[in-house]
Amino acid sequence: MDRIDDLIARLDLPIRDRDLVAQALTHSSWMHEHPGEAAGHNERLEFLGDAVINLAISEALFAHHPEDDEGLLSSRRASIVSTTGLARLGGRIGLGEALRLGEGEAQRGGRLRPSLLASTLEAVVGAILVDAGWDVARAWVTGVAGPEIVAELPPAALKSPKSRLQEHTQRTSGGRPEYRLLEAVGPDHEKVFRVEVVVHGHPLGAGVGPSRRVAETNAAAEALEALAAADGRAGGMARRGRRSRRSSDPVGEATPTGGETAS
Repeated sequence: MDRIDDLIARLDLPIRDRDLVAQALTHSSWMHEHPGEAAGHNERLEFLGDAVINLAISEALFAHHPEDDEGLLSSRRASIVSTTGLARLGGRIGLGEALRLGEGEAQRGGRLRPSLLASTLEAVVGAILVDAGWDVARAWVTGVAGPEIVAELPPAALKSPKSRLQEHTQRTSGGRPEYRLLEAVGPDHEKVFRVEVVVHGHPLGAGVGPSRRVAETNAAAEALEALAAADGRAGGMARRGRRSRRSSDPVGEATPTGGETAS
């Protein structure tokens, strides 16, 4: 059993046309190295699946969170259908293992790249729509994203690291994070960006990613972790200080037995 048949069986994909699954799992880099061996790469199916996922997730969130307003529903949807969110889903069901990549792309870690995992998931959903229709595609998408759809996450947890960091710095110091590009290395089609985030001249975190936006997001996430750790240390010191003050307070003299006070 090859990777494609294994994926169909493992995920119980509701697709009768194996060639559609093969196309959904075929990256353009594989097509360039194996011309004529596939019906095409997955970019057209990706386009279709993107629309299906957005509508299916929107409908499911609307049904599962009747008390949420439009803004909160939008935040919940964004946390699922963003590149990071879809990559998490794609990784969870093992799409990277079945993805057909060119040799160079595979050696550069393409099977784990969030953008490729996300686009492959979209392509698989597009293939399900073409082969089995809307109802089946919707059911499959909402099944894969079920835990994220029903999760009762607080609004703050749904925001991106960059948004949370900006809110934190504006609330605590009135400043805004500044993202500085440290370097961008590699050829144009596969650059790696390294960014640091600075507040009031102090570096708070650094991040790396395949785009400047992703690198900034990773830098903000690292800064939030550093701030949380600093807050934890500060809270621990405060608690220890209170205990120290209590232990150093003079203790009143014991009241003599018989209820009389000492003269």
